[in-house]
Order: sequence, then structure tokens, then C-alpha cells
Amino acid sequence: MDNTIILEMSHITKEFPGVKALDDVTFKVRKGEIHCLVGENGAGKSTLMKVLSGVYPYGTYTGDIIIDGKIQQYKKINDSEEQGLAIIYQELALIPDLTVYENIFLGHELRKKNGTMDWNETIVKAKDVLDRIGLVLDPGVKVRSLGVGIQQMIEIAKALSRHVRLLILDEPTAALSEDECDNLLNLILKLKQDGVTCIMISHKLSEVMRIADSTTILRDGKTIITIDRENLNENDMIRYMVGREIKNIYPPRKERNIGDICFEVKNWNAYDYTAARQILTDVSITLRKGEIVGLAGLVGAGRSELALSLFGNPRKYKIDGKLFIDGKETRFRHPKNAIKAGFLYVTEDRKKDGLILDQDIKTNITISSLEQLVKGGVINKNAEIRAAEKYAEELGVKATSIDSAVRKLSGGNQQKVSLARSLMAAPRILILDEPTRGIDVGAKYEIYQLINRLLGQGISIIMISSELPEVLGMSDRIYVVSGGKITGEISGKDASQEAVMRMATIH
Repeated sequence: MDNTIILEMSHITKEFPGVKALDDVTFKVRKGEIHCLVGENGAGKSTLMKVLSGVYPYGTYTGDIIIDGKIQQYKKINDSEEQGLAIIYQELALIPDLTVYENIFLGHELRKKNGTMDWNETIVKAKDVLDRIGLVLDPGVKVRSLGVGIQQMIEIAKALSRHVRLLILDEPTAALSEDECDNLLNLILKLKQDGVTCIMISHKLSEVMRIADSTTILRDGKTIITIDRENLNENDMIRYMVGREIKNIYPPRKERNIGDICFEVKNWNAYDYTAARQILTDVSITLRKGEIVGLAGLVGAGRSELALSLFGNPRKYKIDGKLFIDGKETRFRHPKNAIKAGFLYVTEDRKKDGLILDQDIKTNITISSLEQLVKGGVINKNAEIRAAEKYAEELGVKATSIDSAVRKLSGGNQQKVSLARSLMAAPRILILDEPTRGIDVGAKYEIYQLINRLLGQGISIIMISSELPEVLGMSDRIYVVSGGKITGEISGKDASQEAVMRMATIH
């Protein structure tokens, strides 16, 4: 890596109606470096990269984009791609029913002199670029059959096929397992050795510490600081991101009286009709009133499947085993029966399954509890507004009003809306599946405070998380899941990352 500036974004300001998303941002990237861009949700990171790539074209912002010393005025994404820039978003842009090689060369197809597709050359070139990133894969398989981690690498292969010089990655590891994250970060380091300059947006500070040569921190649409690798530490990053020092990422809990067992699963087995295989075998767990129990394990271990099978999905799962609530055996035939019993599940994929993105905050908060608002067969709109405002305020949802579309909220605020909807349904037992996935460190702290408040109210919580520090920092007890089985139980006070990982890799 040399000190040549390949990219400078100078005094960039970008406004949307009523919002200044970027406020005089200056950002420099050296040739051949990995430059991480961090900040809370809503800080302006993705907006800045959309300005750079031409998603927001010249004329919709003020300031200059300077590549190799020359001012650029991109009118569309193709303009930036022609100069060797490529951006890979968190939501992948692959077409599932096309093959790997078709996806890699989509939009810049290889053609013969007569204009027809040169499929033989396409397959050969696709193999070459897959070899370059170390991915052993038949380029003729359809993307639909591949896991998210492999699809993320195919997106990078697609960018490399365009001879990319500057690769922009927006939260590339958000949905990946630890092994997949490790593979992707190693690939980024390899690309650096090959001379590719990378900009990576990430909420995972451990990843930033591992690979960043430089890190720029944004807050409230402004450049706060750029820090070189030798001066980088997590505590400083957190302080710059949130504008205050957070000495303990996991807020202390007040003394709680953990009560008797309120939820018990005995010898639970589940067969997944869709996957045509047994996914859970002889699972037994307990949960006490006011307790938070962590479910740890690698992606695919069966944690979410356990939650969903308990919640009532008879069309998807064939169940054998016993479930007790307050000592009474029960079995939920439908999620609505679970909700009526005070047992709620907050999904890991809030955008796909947890929220109606195009609806407003009010609708999303009240939709699971409309029976509370019906009078004479008609929804009482005034009662609905009061309820939504109450829970939005209680959970600190930051928005112009409860009529704002959920799609426009940050990840942290979307998660608060999901929790608000659950709280309105008056749960006694709550399963939180990846409650802070894709959320910045400041918003995480707020979610943790909310969880502690719920525990203080006597609500019992099962928390599924792929982030081991989160499981260790929040749980009273931890169950470890591997291969659809419980492979260990450990007290939160006695747990360590090493102990949990050891249990998580038992087969």
C-alpha cells in the first residue's frame, strides 16, 4: 500500500426532504488499502457510497468526487463501473434462477462477433474469476441452491469480472456465520494483496479491528475522524460513533428475583417437511420467570427452528415432545394461539417476516393486537393512535410521527417497532431471535436496556444470538445447540467464548 490518494470525496452534502443526510463530508482513500466506514444507523454511510457510485447522480448533491486526481460527475451507476468502481449491497443483487456464470457476467455479457452469446467463453472466464477468489464451485449451478456466504462471494466475483479497482462492500457479513465471515474477510485481505482497494461498511467492530488500514467514522451525516490502524481501538470507535463513552456495552441489570420455572420443553423433536429431514432431536430446556436464557450455536444449528416449532407451525414441522407453560402441558397449533397465551416470537429477519415495511409505525405496532382495539366490530382509530403512541414513546422509536413508513426507519428503530408490537400483545414469555442483527453499537445499547427493562417487569426471555459476546453479556444461563441437539448448559457467570464454542462444535 502506498500513500497515493485514489479517491477523495470533498465537502459532500446530500439532502432529502426535511433531512440533511450528509453535511459537508470529506473522505479520502489511499490506493491499495482497506478503508472501513463506520457509524450508527442513519449516520450517512450508505448514502455516501450511493453518491460515490452514481446511485445518487451528479446534481443531486453538492461537493466533488475526485478519482486519481480528476473530478468525476457520474450520472448513473454505469459511469462509475466504467472507471473500475463496484458496490455490493447488503441485499444481494443476484438472480436466483440464473446460473453462477450467468450472474457473474449479467449486464456485460460476452458475445461473439455476430452478436450472439459466447457461452463457452463465459463459462471459462467465470471459472477463472472463481479460481481467483478461491471458490471451488461448478459455475453451472443455479444461485438459488447456494448459501448466503457463497452468494456473497459470487457478488465479489461479479465485480472482479468487470476489472474492479475500488470495491465497496456494504455490511457484507451481516447475514453470515462465523466461518463464512472468516472466509469473506480473508478474501478481502487477498484482494488487497492483488491491488484492489476496498471500502467496507461494517457494524462489527471486531472485523474493523482485524482488517482496516484506515477507518473513517461518521455521525449525524458528518465526518468525525479518520483513524489509521496503529491508533485504532474499539473504545475510541464507540465513543466517536455515539458521541459519548460507553464503558460497558452491556448495561448492568438491577437485582432481579428470578422466579419459578414458567416455560419448559421436554424431549422435543421436530421433522421439517420442506427440508425432508429431522432438525431437532430430544431438546429439553427450562426458563424461569424474569430470567433471560441465551441460545448459542453456529448458524444452522437449529436455534431458530426450535423457536419456530414451539411457536406453532404444524404445516412445516412434525412435532414430538412436550411443552409446559406454568406447569400446564400445551401445544400451539397456530402462532395466534401462542400469542393469546402470552408467548411471542420476534423474528431474526424483521424486514422480510417481522414488519410490513410500506405500512406506517402505527399499523406495525398494533397489527397483532387489533382485538384490543375493536368496538362493535370496528377498530377504534383513536384507541389505535393512543396505543401506538404509547408504545413508540415507551421504546424510544425515533421518527417524525407514528404515520411514518417503517421502511424509512433505521435498523435500530425498526427493531424497536418490532418489540413495541410484541409488548402491546402483553407477552409473558418472549423469544428474541438475533435482536441486534444489523444494528449499530449505540442502538444495540438501547435494545439491551429495553431487554433489561422487560426482565425487570417479570417477562421471561429466550435470546438467540450468533454474537457470542452478546450471549455472554446478557444471559443468566446459556444453552448451546449443535446439530439440532442441546450440547451443553452453562451459567452466564461461568461462561466463556471458548467454552461455548467447544460445545457448539460437538456433533
